Amino acid sequence: MLSVEAARAKILAALSPLPAEVVALHEAAGRVLASAVVARLTQPPADVSAMDGYALRAADAVPGAALAVIGAAPAGHPFAGTVGPGQAVRIFTGGFIPAGTDALLLQEDAEEADGHVMAREQPRAGRWVRPAGLDFSAGDTLLAPGRRLTARDIGLAAAANHPWLAVRRAARIAILATGDEIALPGEPLPPGGIVSSNAHALAAVCRAMGAVPSILPIAADTADAFAGMAETVRGHDLLVTTGGASVGAHDLVQSALAPEGFERGFWRIAMRPGKPLIWGRLGSVPLLGLPGNPVSALVCAVLFLMPALRRMGGEAATDPVFQPAIAGVDLAENDGREDYLRCALARDDAGRLVATPAAKQDSSMLRTLAGADGLLRRAVRAPALAAGAAVEVIDLGALGV
Repeated sequence: MLSVEAARAKILAALSPLPAEVVALHEAAGRVLASAVVARLTQPPADVSAMDGYALRAADAVPGAALAVIGAAPAGHPFAGTVGPGQAVRIFTGGFIPAGTDALLLQEDAEEADGHVMAREQPRAGRWVRPAGLDFSAGDTLLAPGRRLTARDIGLAAAANHPWLAVRRAARIAILATGDEIALPGEPLPPGGIVSSNAHALAAVCRAMGAVPSILPIAADTADAFAGMAETVRGHDLLVTTGGASVGAHDLVQSALAPEGFERGFWRIAMRPGKPLIWGRLGSVPLLGLPGNPVSALVCAVLFLMPALRRMGGEAATDPVFQPAIAGVDLAENDGREDYLRCALARDDAGRLVATPAAKQDSSMLRTLAGADGLLRRAVRAPALAAGAAVEVIDLGALGV
């Protein structure tokens, strides 16, 4: 059996970033940037006022001196002239600092009467002035390729005068749930059947990663149910199956897809939950076969599907992020499979992240996964640990799943 790291490395090595496309700025959130965002202008474009007040020369504004107010400079309406000795210009937040001035007298520190202003306190040169280029200058690289764009990034790109952005094309993912026993939510259940949660949960993972999922009709446990599957998924970037990945008499994913041109890369991972994982190719479309147990499917989605989507999206970092934590309870020694325990995460009085595994870890218990904050990783043959020992966790909330 392959290790988790080796399996993930093989999957990522078989995938490449998708082509770039140009989209309107308002459609770019959540997409991965394909080309650097370079500032097209300087922000702010000139020295501007950070407050309401009066622009003047600091040396002129001695307490008691009356300065003639010769104009105004509200935002968007710069004062056209030059301010001379003994003069001031009424200015508002965002207004350009007029030529000839070097300071700002706050309106609460000023008295204006009869067209003159007097300072209660002498202002300091440069105080309350935002210099040109304080945020960025024309030609600055603001966002690098490989970054998944947030609302903050969209705001920055807009401020840099970019109405369009080059991003990676959204991955098209086909999702196929298999099994005689399952039905989609809301459909009549077969005798002895259960509701299939995996297809919708995996589609949600894809959407959270900016991909476009397509849920295919459930495939029954017959070879005929898989006939024509290679043609069905043509044009997709990845086929994700769930269920039928083991070696039972009704686990047909590999055997039923063989006549369709399925080529297996590897099968079975030394991990819990999620041992019967398949990686291969159905014609020109990569295939990731996940277990049918809902917890196994979602844990494998975190460890393999999300990194695959990051690679196709061209993200710079692909592997899951593990955070240091301490165990909230004693942990037994582990066996020959890497273990991922659903856990609660909290901070102790010292600010340390404490990971406390759920008491029951059965891979059918989706409610436990939904209530968990993270996954605590236990290495192969990890020794027993006492509460308070160092561990590492994946924060599920930070992943948005």
